[in-house]
Amino acid sequence: MEYKDILQTESKFRYQLLSRLQGDCDYYLGYGDRSKKRLWAGDEEEQIKVMKILWESFSIDDKPEWIPWCDILDYEYKMIQI
Repeated sequence: MEYKDILQTESKFRYQLLSRLQGDCDYYLGYGDRSKKRLWAGDEEEQIKVMKILWESFSIDDKPEWIPWCDILDYEYKMIQI
């Protein structure tokens, strides 16, 4: 799925996808043994990129409270920088 296609979906789908990506990151960092095949995007950098795009696609009033921007940056640090 292309980014432009994702961004044209309903907000409910984008919330669900962002939640899925977050779950993938948690699994990857835990029991997933840092295996890329456990990530929806198949790559750490791509996974974080999609999460950022999704998060930024919501208006200020609709930003997901359950995953603040700093959490995405934390995933990025743990998955890419280490």
